[in-house]
Amino acid sequence: MRKMIVASLIAISAASLSGQASAPSGKAGLPATDVTAAETKAFIDKLPKNAISDLPIRVADVGGAHVGVFGVFRPKSVKQDAVLHEVATTEVYYMLEGSGTLVTGGTLKDERREPPTTTTVRGSRIDGGVSRKVVPGDVIIIPGRTPHWWSSLDGDIRYMIIRSDPQGRMALKP
Repeated sequence: MRKMIVASLIAISAASLSGQASAPSGKAGLPATDVTAAETKAFIDKLPKNAISDLPIRVADVGGAHVGVFGVFRPKSVKQDAVLHEVATTEVYYMLEGSGTLVTGGTLKDERREPPTTTTVRGSRIDGGVSRKVVPGDVIIIPGRTPHWWSSLDGDIRYMIIRSDPQGRMALKP
């Protein structure tokens, strides 16, 4: 079941990349990229447990655009910033372990850039927006340029993010 959900998430992300032509009938397309449940678990298990970790497991070229699979560990003990990515990167969260409240939309408060050259704007919280309780197995699609924030965590959480990158800016990671 988990493999089917992961495959569906990758397909959704790839399909969301605008301007991508499919391979003509009878011609080979790009090779598929596999990320197994065991690889994802092992990757996240190795992430530091004293900080928020959000690192690529794989990033593949899907015909000029890139799609990345990221492993994320968020400890309850670390303050959770609200964020907004200024690029058109859509994120698809797939919750693996733990639960919390995720807020999307609304307005970032106390905006800052760290470092100043980043395309990610951070804030202390989100005013307005939609709050939802997120548990293992849940999938959330966050369009690019949409503020999002873990307003509370019930404990440490682990999840996978599928990121579409229509401009192909993410570094490839086989």
